[in-house]
Amino acid sequence: MFKFVKALELRDLVTFVPNKKEPIHNWYYFKEGYSKQLVDILLEKFQVKENFTILDPFCGVGTTLLACKQNNIKSIGFDVSPFFAFVAKTKTYDYDLENLKQSVKNFFSLKRERPKELPQNKFIRNAFPKFNLEDTIFYRNKILEIEDEKIRDFLLLALIDSSLKTSWIFKDGAIVKIQRRSVMPLRKFFRVKVKNMIKDLKKIETPKVNTEIHLGDSRRLNLEDDSIDAVITSPPYLNKIEYTNVYKLETSLFFDFPETTIRSHIGSRVEDIDTTELGLNPNLPLSAKAYFLDMNLALSEIHRVCKGGAKIAVIVGGGCFPEINVTIEVDSVLAQLANKIGFDIDEILVARNSWCTRARTIKIGQIRESIILMKK
Repeated sequence: MFKFVKALELRDLVTFVPNKKEPIHNWYYFKEGYSKQLVDILLEKFQVKENFTILDPFCGVGTTLLACKQNNIKSIGFDVSPFFAFVAKTKTYDYDLENLKQSVKNFFSLKRERPKELPQNKFIRNAFPKFNLEDTIFYRNKILEIEDEKIRDFLLLALIDSSLKTSWIFKDGAIVKIQRRSVMPLRKFFRVKVKNMIKDLKKIETPKVNTEIHLGDSRRLNLEDDSIDAVITSPPYLNKIEYTNVYKLETSLFFDFPETTIRSHIGSRVEDIDTTELGLNPNLPLSAKAYFLDMNLALSEIHRVCKGGAKIAVIVGGGCFPEINVTIEVDSVLAQLANKIGFDIDEILVARNSWCTRARTIKIGQIRESIILMKK
């Protein structure tokens, strides 16, 4: 029904790995993300003009938004996670470099003091060498006293990344482990991190173009009808990863966010689901039905807010359910839903194939990462 095209040259670009070498994009590593290079390719493919507005309704840590800004293109992003929205905002601010440098100099001239109390959370206490935890708390408390939002967020993001890399935390997919090992002193790593971030801002002169980032639900976008020229996005993949757990150190140690499930609007509800109208396979796992029901709502919103002729790229991954020996071609299902909503599917670029396995060795079937290209 749909045209599938092998695009193995995009294999690495649908991952966040290339961003490790990209200034500003590499301020915080987001395993679930994709690369700046992929956004650049799609912007060129879509023949995006400077007066266009690009939407990313699942903006994560802001790769699409920052790439658009660097190309002097307006963009709007939404994400349900307050933490991801914070990272995206921090990477896309227009900074006063001289003011930032002076503020950083003043900040690091502060006399280090032992914090009066450390977190009582056992997980946090076990995640750090004691001296690094003390330094993390000291710097965190001082940063939160800073009135200038941009400087505060800049330093806070640098501290979050530095703390993770000088902790004993190890992230393995959906699992967060504590592995005691030799790590660098936080204070030294933090100073180097901030220095490198300032170097990035000197190196990359990002145009001052309008970039909006909102905490919001992709199923209910606060946008006018027919207001968007193109969409480049990647919804959460259909898997069992609970991102609240994966990012619990960042959110619990540095923020006072309300308890929430980051995936709460994509695939977390598994009861009272009626997908008859969508024409889905009735034998799909309940969580998959919930996922596609929510994605249908999100695609409907994207259709509503896009102008006629708008081009859309949706980066997706296949579903893996090893406990019941099931794999799901997410790209095909989403393309069918989008087609029913009113999108024309141009092609599906298959960038990567991998195996769905049980117990790491038993192969259940192949799954793929793809880019659905369509237009309104």
